Amino acid sequence: MTYLHHFIDNGWLYQKKYETMKQSIIEITERIEEKSRPTRTAYLERVSLMKKRDRGSDRLGCANVAHAIAALPKNDKFKIVAERAPNLAIVTAYNDMLSAHKPYESYPQIIRQAAANFGATAQVAGGVPAMCDGVTQGEAGMELSLFSRDNIAMGAAIGLSHDVFDGAVMLGICDKIVPGLLIGALHFGHLPAIFIPAGPMSTGIDNTSKSKVREEYAQGKIGRDELLDSESAAYHGEGTCTFYGTANSNQMLMEAMGLHVPGAAFVHPYDDIRKQLTVEAVKLIIENIKNKETVSVGELVDERVIVNAMAALLATGGSTNHLIHWVAIARAAGIIIDWTDFHDLAKSVPLLASVYPNGKADVNEFQKAGGPAFVIRELIQGGCMYPDVITSSFGGIAEYAKQPSLINGKLSWKDLPKESGDESVVRGIDNPFNESGGLRLLKGNIGRSVIKISAVPEDKHIIEAPALIFNSQEELLSAFDDEKLDQDFIAVIRFQGPKANGMPELHKLTPPLSVIQNKGFTVAIVTDGRMSGASGKIPAAIHMSPEAAAGGSIAKIREGDILRLNAVVGSLNVLVDDAEWDKRKPEEMSEEQKINNGHGIGRELFGSMRKNVLSAEEGAITWIN
Repeated sequence: MTYLHHFIDNGWLYQKKYETMKQSIIEITERIEEKSRPTRTAYLERVSLMKKRDRGSDRLGCANVAHAIAALPKNDKFKIVAERAPNLAIVTAYNDMLSAHKPYESYPQIIRQAAANFGATAQVAGGVPAMCDGVTQGEAGMELSLFSRDNIAMGAAIGLSHDVFDGAVMLGICDKIVPGLLIGALHFGHLPAIFIPAGPMSTGIDNTSKSKVREEYAQGKIGRDELLDSESAAYHGEGTCTFYGTANSNQMLMEAMGLHVPGAAFVHPYDDIRKQLTVEAVKLIIENIKNKETVSVGELVDERVIVNAMAALLATGGSTNHLIHWVAIARAAGIIIDWTDFHDLAKSVPLLASVYPNGKADVNEFQKAGGPAFVIRELIQGGCMYPDVITSSFGGIAEYAKQPSLINGKLSWKDLPKESGDESVVRGIDNPFNESGGLRLLKGNIGRSVIKISAVPEDKHIIEAPALIFNSQEELLSAFDDEKLDQDFIAVIRFQGPKANGMPELHKLTPPLSVIQNKGFTVAIVTDGRMSGASGKIPAAIHMSPEAAAGGSIAKIREGDILRLNAVVGSLNVLVDDAEWDKRKPEEMSEEQKINNGHGIGRELFGSMRKNVLSAEEGAITWIN
């Protein structure tokens, strides 16, 4: 199919003919463009008006400018005021609680020095919170996790609101942090922005062994000391966790959107090339600012870029969290997407990667086998990604299909070999692991939910079993400890949505349910909560919308009801007579549970977010009234 699209490259207007883009993907994109037209048009109009203003130091009052530059060296003050040189805002999520973010401690100084070398300046405009979901799993703090995304967006906005900057450099990697930073940046869509990752930690204990130890602990075969030794061998140094969860899915998607320096995602924190990639990021954004036709982040993130990100997610079996986060990110740019778009796109995008929990390999092995560059190249060649989108790199998205290296101390990019470095980890477009992507939409009389099937064995894609009802993950864990779960069942864990308690992740359910499944019983999960990027071999219908706390039909399910989950056709139903089903009233959350969900560990402060949050399918957004 030949498809015409107009785009701008270095100030020149081109008309591009797509000879290879899949017709189905073009149609999905056109559908997104059509439903987004009012909001996207209004957004771009606002961006255009903001871009037409004078520079901050020329526009603001003298006292305002003096405050903004008071702490800078004299030559930096001169650059900003007299030379009108670019002034970069650094928004950082640094803390040394997160292993992934510890390397960022030194990045502001690297960025400042690089900016100086390129005739510009840089200031840390603000810091944003960054919580570690690995620390808060199964704890009350996890109920703040999802909402921290919008809190991060607001923190980024506060930093950028000083309005004296010509571009933004965003430092963040992990689960909610990248989405939050990008949402914040898109609300300052008139500015150019670039994201700088810091890379994964080195490989520790393999993920299969780690999971086995967790199951042994759940069965009481080993004690806490052995479990802690195993976990410490897995999570052992600086960098992101090495499984392909939400944090590393973030990095894949940022590559696919062209918001990194090409190939920066999975370079180790202290690899020789890492500092040069950071310097290159500063160079690219300064060159963009100085360009006659500066491309802002709001212009860069268009409908086709969002579709490219969605395709990359599906092709790699990435985190289910991004069926929430990227809906919110798109909305921040005036673009409307939902789970139907993901579902339809999955039919046309093949699964090209097998990385834990979808396979045995970790992200280091993924990178060695070809990594994001290989996937992007194959998706472009297969007509699954738009090749002409604007990116941070002036060479366009094709540059993200190359691998960076150092030659005589200087950065260069080289083409990857035609063949995968390891076909058990990543494959070409003509030999995928599956002809469709790893995520599915499930619809039925309970509502709408999603399932990650890339990690689930095919013989478990269709499950029919009686419901066991739990109002918290603690109730299920207690039932397991009391040996009440040795049977076929579908665990319905409700009142876990954003309105109920902030939609925590339910990771702690995986080991005990894996034990039950390994005994030969049929097991699945239906929940309005999250299972994240680490959801594994247990079939899990998650993010159920409407949620129980909003009167959703998941609250109408009764103990013993037969549920049928069919990931093949995309359905999830309670097998109850329609008349009886219609008569049922949803159960309500107990007053005790409401009180518990709203108090302690700072949960009181997030009450307005729980009250006003949109559904999971609408991105769990708290900033739209």
